[in-house]
Amino acid sequence: MPRHTRDPAGLLPLKHSTYRVLLALADGERHGYAIMQTLSEMTGGRESILPGTLYAALARMVDEGLVETREGPPDDRSGGPPRRYYRRTAFGRAVARAESERLRALLDIARAQNIVSGEPK
Repeated sequence: MPRHTRDPAGLLPLKHSTYRVLLALADGERHGYAIMQTLSEMTGGRESILPGTLYAALARMVDEGLVETREGPPDDRSGGPPRRYYRRTAFGRAVARAESERLRALLDIARAQNIVSGEPK
């Protein structure tokens, strides 16, 4: 089945690392280290992802059509080989939305059971 006609719900529930990467790529493309930094910044340092986990997740996400890659410029100032940049695809955005809705439904249940308060802190 072509990727663009796949049902995002077919990939749910997402692995925690996959969901975090999709959230970190919301504002555009980033290289791996920038994804790690963004995730830490988004969560006030409460969440992090190790390089091995990140790159395994990214490889899987490319195969699933959630992200796409491009090589960085050859004159990249990182001092090493050119960086690879990742960006979320339209399908990746749809999957992130579906996972967010799934998590919201679970949170609604937790609120109804007075496990958490009704307002986020």
